[in-house]
Amino acid sequence: MSETNPVVYQPSAERMRASRMYDYIQWLAREGIAEVADYDALHAWSIDALEDFWTSIWDYTGVIAEARGNTVLDSRAMPGARWFGGARLNFAENLLREAIHGDADKTAIVGLSESRETTRLSYGELLAQVGALEAWLVAHGVGAGDRVAGVVAHTHEPIVALLACASIGAIWSSASPDFGVAGLVDRFAQIEPRVLITVDGYRYGGKDFDRRDRIDALCERIPSINHVLVTPNCGLTPPDDSRVTAWADALAAHRGATPSFTPQPFEHPVYILFSSGTTGAPKCIVHGAGGALLQHSKELMLHGDIGRDDVFFYFTTCGWMMWNWHVSGLLTGAQLVLYDGNPGHPDMNMLWQVAEHEGVTHFGTSAKWLAGCRNADIAPGANHDLSALRVLFSTGSPLLPADYDWVYAQVKAHVLLGSTSGGTDIVSSFVGCAPLLPVRRGEIQCRLLGVAAAAFNEAGQPVIDECGELVCTLPLPSMPVGFWNDADGSRYREAYFSRFDGVWSHGDFVLFTAAGGAIIYGRSDATLNIGGVRIGTAEIYRQIEPMAEIADAMVVAQPHGDDARIVLLVVLNRGYTLDDALKDDIRQRLRENASPRHMPGVIEAVSALPYTRSGKKVEIAVARLLRGMTIDNTEAIANPDALDEIRDIETLGISRD
Repeated sequence: MSETNPVVYQPSAERMRASRMYDYIQWLAREGIAEVADYDALHAWSIDALEDFWTSIWDYTGVIAEARGNTVLDSRAMPGARWFGGARLNFAENLLREAIHGDADKTAIVGLSESRETTRLSYGELLAQVGALEAWLVAHGVGAGDRVAGVVAHTHEPIVALLACASIGAIWSSASPDFGVAGLVDRFAQIEPRVLITVDGYRYGGKDFDRRDRIDALCERIPSINHVLVTPNCGLTPPDDSRVTAWADALAAHRGATPSFTPQPFEHPVYILFSSGTTGAPKCIVHGAGGALLQHSKELMLHGDIGRDDVFFYFTTCGWMMWNWHVSGLLTGAQLVLYDGNPGHPDMNMLWQVAEHEGVTHFGTSAKWLAGCRNADIAPGANHDLSALRVLFSTGSPLLPADYDWVYAQVKAHVLLGSTSGGTDIVSSFVGCAPLLPVRRGEIQCRLLGVAAAAFNEAGQPVIDECGELVCTLPLPSMPVGFWNDADGSRYREAYFSRFDGVWSHGDFVLFTAAGGAIIYGRSDATLNIGGVRIGTAEIYRQIEPMAEIADAMVVAQPHGDDARIVLLVVLNRGYTLDDALKDDIRQRLRENASPRHMPGVIEAVSALPYTRSGKKVEIAVARLLRGMTIDNTEAIANPDALDEIRDIETLGISRD
């Protein structure tokens, strides 16, 4: 497979030697821990000596802890493996190490927004706000193990809130403010938060959305909420309610308080994330402080090559796991750049302007947004000074080969394009980037260190250069400590360990190349099965979405006669129509570049495709729709009207009963 995927970026020897991963390899040798010659050898050692590897990550990245305990890993058996028994640490203390042990005057956060003035906080100012908010939470009855829910925008306030909660051992959980009341209740009612932190409103694409009316509705439907803290995102007056406190008033009341940084066990919950919930109630995925800290330290410092002198931007919402990952960037001492608003307003150059103005070294976004830039035919490298940019992260969905071409032609020739894949389930990645490796067109660079990832065929055997189920055969520290309200662990086991005994099955369809790269072919539970042949949806997207006529596409299987047929839904770029000639071009392209089995039985144009609020196509929900089944939770979908449009397509013959 690698022979057909040419190298599009090769790091220079100078850049490799300047990387933190190179320094880590030298450190391993100096400490007498391991001698490795290259990334392949380093990865092999990280799996073979799993316990030694994670101990080295603890030491090299400088984890601050009251105690590390005597056991690194009690068993390699899954589920049930437990890491660093006896360890006691505080997540917030580790993320704020620059404020405590470094330069408190160094800029920690630059917050940019459509709706408010730019915010700049030093590490010392961030530490002070965390201390004040922690004191307010404690004064309102919040303690270790209590939940705090946030309906928040990507501004500095939810970062302060997460750190304040983590400092006392409370558990943070957040969602973006574009969720409706029902979607928020579906999530937060399950975890019974004591405090709600919410925006007054938000602005998106120049339009304001008042969210103060949600407060009464949420308090009524989630009776565990005793207090509400309102952040001034749009400068609106908070409701006159005894339960409600304005953000500024809460901090002013406890100015001068310092964080407690109360040590907690390694697996003590730090946050609860939610599955998309497009086919049922969202799962409440509980992540431990120690596991998230170790995994993020490894990914951000070694794989992402982020250090104190870097400027780290990620476009995300607070309902996507990439927000949690971005916030952990504080542990590197880097400067975080936030953006709250529409990334395409007034046009697709907006975020590239941010990168230029703030001197961004590490730029993170979704594959969908990069495809949008390509479709808009912009040239960021020619129109913006991106001289500081070293790494471009992409995740959320498979990055098309055409987008690799666009990045290296139109953004920057000498940038590490770090496509990654993992998920909410591990709040991190299985496969991603490494600064010591080349980038091949259409491929994720490698399995990450300490990750025993493989592709399993139907018989549960590992395969190379063949599509299979993405699995992990050894435990990771950031695997969930469990699901909320799943006392016997049955839902947790069913979610990840029901397919292959003792092996984590992630639900993605992947191919690992002989050279070590990875190609993601979409969710395996959305895999097309046509005539007994399994087809990953990304196999079709890779051929269709780069076409000049196509802005977006979705493929699903629909029962038809004694088998199934492929339904292709396309969103057209302006100026094009879906006529017979274009349909013939699409089918011919698939026949020649994929196979006759990949050709759709039905091709229809729609004005928009349904996406989750974190920017992922909801293929499974559309597949249910095409089978005449109900969609249980449209609140998880950012644009549910798109489902109605699909339902009305006559050629699909969807029952309306």
